[in-house]
Amino acid sequence: MIRICAVEDVPKGTVISADVDGTQIALVHGEDDQFYAVYDECSHAAVALSEGEVEGCTLECWLHGSRFDLRTGEPTGLPATEPVPVYPVEVRDGDIYLPVDGDGRPLPSNGVTR
Repeated sequence: MIRICAVEDVPKGTVISADVDGTQIALVHGEDDQFYAVYDECSHAAVALSEGEVEGCTLECWLHGSRFDLRTGEPTGLPATEPVPVYPVEVRDGDIYLPVDGDGRPLPSNGVTR
């Protein structure tokens, strides 16, 4: 496990970008009060999802408007048709953690690799 940040660093309805051993992660505090982590790059265009808008359990790409389900990584709106990796999040003692492999890279929970 690797600590990403404190819970208070990600207000509800916002997203931050974090580098986890060279992998950019978009860490989202969803409107359902849960925390989610997805690969910080739209599968349609190489732009940062962390610059997009959170709506419910989705994150919208700011460039073309594709939306991704934060739970599955699946696109819920065109033009994206490919999912993005999602990562399990653990909240412990006021901090947010992600599991990593032996090399320190985050482990996707949906089987999608970048």
